[in-house]
Amino acid sequence: MLGVALEMAEVTEQSDVFLSMVQDIATELDLHLLCHKILVNVGRLTAADRGSLFLVESVNEDTFCDEDVGTPYLVPKLFDVTVDSDFDDTLLKAGLEAQPIPLGSGIAGHVALTKTGLRIVDAYRDERFLPEIDKRTGYVTHSILCLPILNRQGGVVGVAQMVNKKGAISGFTSSDEEIFRRYLCFAGIGIQNARLFLRVQNEKQRNQVLLGLAESIFQEQTSLKKLVQLMMSNARNYLHCRRIVIYVFSPSEASHGEEMDITTGFEYVNDEGLGRSSNQNCEINLLSSVQLQESPFTHLARFVAQNRQVIRINEISDYSDCCPELAKLLRGVAAPINQFLSLPIYNARSAVVGVVQLLNKVDGKAFTSSDKLAVESFALFCGMAIHNTQTYEEVSKLSAKQKVAIECLSYHSRANEEDVEQLENDVIPSTEYYNLTKYDFIDFELSDLDTCKVVLRMFIHCDLINIFRIPYKVLCRWILSVKKNYRPVKYHNWRHALNVAQTMFALLKTGKMEQFMTDLDILSLLVACLCHDLDHRGTNNAFQSKVMSPLAVLYSTSTMEHHHLDQCTMILSDDSNNILQSLSPEQYRQSVHMIEHAILSTDLAVYFRKKSRFITMVENGEFNWQDPDQKSLLCGMMMTGCDVGAIAKPWSIQHRIAKLVAEEFFEQGDMEKLQLNETPIAMFDRDEKDNLPKMQIGFIDSICLPLYRALSESFPWVKPVYETCLSNREQWKKLSDLVDMGLTWIDHPFIEKPVEHIVGSKEKEKIPLIVTDLSASNQLVGKSGNRYDMDHLKLEQPKSILKSPSKIITKSILKLPKNVPASGSAPVSPHQEPSKHLTRMRSMSLNSPTELVDIKPLRPSRDYTSKLCSIS
Repeated sequence: MLGVALEMAEVTEQSDVFLSMVQDIATELDLHLLCHKILVNVGRLTAADRGSLFLVESVNEDTFCDEDVGTPYLVPKLFDVTVDSDFDDTLLKAGLEAQPIPLGSGIAGHVALTKTGLRIVDAYRDERFLPEIDKRTGYVTHSILCLPILNRQGGVVGVAQMVNKKGAISGFTSSDEEIFRRYLCFAGIGIQNARLFLRVQNEKQRNQVLLGLAESIFQEQTSLKKLVQLMMSNARNYLHCRRIVIYVFSPSEASHGEEMDITTGFEYVNDEGLGRSSNQNCEINLLSSVQLQESPFTHLARFVAQNRQVIRINEISDYSDCCPELAKLLRGVAAPINQFLSLPIYNARSAVVGVVQLLNKVDGKAFTSSDKLAVESFALFCGMAIHNTQTYEEVSKLSAKQKVAIECLSYHSRANEEDVEQLENDVIPSTEYYNLTKYDFIDFELSDLDTCKVVLRMFIHCDLINIFRIPYKVLCRWILSVKKNYRPVKYHNWRHALNVAQTMFALLKTGKMEQFMTDLDILSLLVACLCHDLDHRGTNNAFQSKVMSPLAVLYSTSTMEHHHLDQCTMILSDDSNNILQSLSPEQYRQSVHMIEHAILSTDLAVYFRKKSRFITMVENGEFNWQDPDQKSLLCGMMMTGCDVGAIAKPWSIQHRIAKLVAEEFFEQGDMEKLQLNETPIAMFDRDEKDNLPKMQIGFIDSICLPLYRALSESFPWVKPVYETCLSNREQWKKLSDLVDMGLTWIDHPFIEKPVEHIVGSKEKEKIPLIVTDLSASNQLVGKSGNRYDMDHLKLEQPKSILKSPSKIITKSILKLPKNVPASGSAPVSPHQEPSKHLTRMRSMSLNSPTELVDIKPLRPSRDYTSKLCSIS
């Protein structure tokens, strides 16, 4: 009984020791420390003198192939560990002396290959034993106990080998083998867990490096060198190589930008072994032009880029397996190559923009598939970084070119100084002289210089020059510069801008809307009116979007209005044109904000969004024009009302302007047919020109009348505008009814009578053809009441031209000189300045042989020469 009790006590003690040893390794996740604990504990359990632990790892044997062909090897993690060994010493020894062992080679290799344990009494009598290790270390091996370490799936993860049992010549026993095997079951689980933990740690480190690389891309884009330095600082402790080089490809100057070549190279050299230096000590060398041209590594980089090939070399000296070209390049490398990995860097368009090279791992090990994956990830971020910096450089160059272009444009768009001095020194006629406060203001007979004087008079009348200390010469230059930046399109030209500004002036003064406006508001509104169509191309926003013009790319909404605002800002940004230069910072901010709001409000899409709110507010009487929000809404409605103000001009003027608008629209429609191969909407379709009266009625009903009605209800002094618009609607309605009857209105300067009412009737004999030189038009006729007084005319030969119009008409119109337009030709644009040599023919229906049509007489101006030409 006593013997049984002692045996049970011994078993219990052994079990406790075994359990404590299992617990010792169960929580250890450091792989090397775990292996050390396993060997120490097994050494105690089996009374072995020392032991070694090998793990199965895949070592890539391929030299130049980029495919991952792995061969399993036994890699000693710890070698010759005793129960008293120091962990650091054994770890260092394993790194210096241990060599990978192929499966099937030696005792450990045989156990790993066959998955069966070996218990050997005399190692030197076993042919599988390799005595080379004893010869190298001087240690004599007698007995060996070697067992495989299996995972849960039954695969071999390693081999544990114990050598020389202490105090026993016969070697290890079957009991030792059983204890060893049981303990290795737990050891296998621990090793697998430690490997998984190591893999997680490596993945975590990899993700941190990649996040650092991503952060570097967004942190620095202005300098490629700074960016590469940041990226290498993040990646060097991840890649662990002695030398890292990044070659950058860009269009070469030698090929005039047509071919890509290496233009820049960055090198990082690690001379600190396994030690990890701080980011501050990371020095990136910029390779010289000589190094880029003559270095054999540069030639290798070009080879990688041209062939889009990954090169991976692991401790080889024979290049017979690679292609002759690559072998020649490799032999040209003077530096010793132990490990070499190089792969191309791609951008988002899969174009090669660089090559990364890694030379000689710090730990001396071969490049594995994991290393290749890490470098590919690094190269991916390098590609994005290089692409971003190159794009930034291109954008910077384009921005610089744009600035130069803007400077040139500003210079050439600036008014001529001679014109500025002339306008500055001329006398500015009064407000009454130009009829500026009237809603029926007409600019047709004004010269270009007079149009600028009209703007000056509005500024003078509002005392804006004194209030805001605007230099008079700067104001003159700004006006002429604005005028110069309008294109000579049919309608949306400088004359249209002038009329819009004058309508705003009339609303403020005659419409008494200025009582709710500050002086700064008035200044901003007049500036916005004059600039609201700057650089108009004669096409609308929809057309810009259809053709995907650069303007449509810049602005997705209110395309042309944003462009007009940009042009306005460009002119004001020139100090010689900045009429806002004396404003305080707060006044300047408010003025620019109102100008922006006013110009963008001329987009009818904006008007339709705000129309219902404005009309409802006025109809309910719930308005307070002192409220900033409501005042801003009112200013937007005023801009729209002024922009379409031509619809409220007297009928004799309105239908002429309507033809100009229609002609500009038709030209856009022609472009849509030609460029886009599509039929434009009726408003822009020249084939639908007979429906112009109906389209005008629709325009008046949907936009003009509701707006003018709402304005006149709030400001009764604006009612004449509403009434004139209503009267013009009736005129368009009459023409529309004639069109519905199957008639067409004549293509004539005056859209008054259908063709059928004129052609073939005797009434054509009452239509004189008068050709006048408009430079002399101011003194062409005299004035008597509201009619032209023929008795005050002093005519050159033939003197009797106006006394016998019937004789003139009897001449065939086909005999007109080529430089004189026929009565059916398109009218000269009243928004185009008549030159000294430009002639215009006016066709008028006479009630009597000596009576001309009722139009306002021209005011006398400078001394012009007058001339009346007959047609013969």
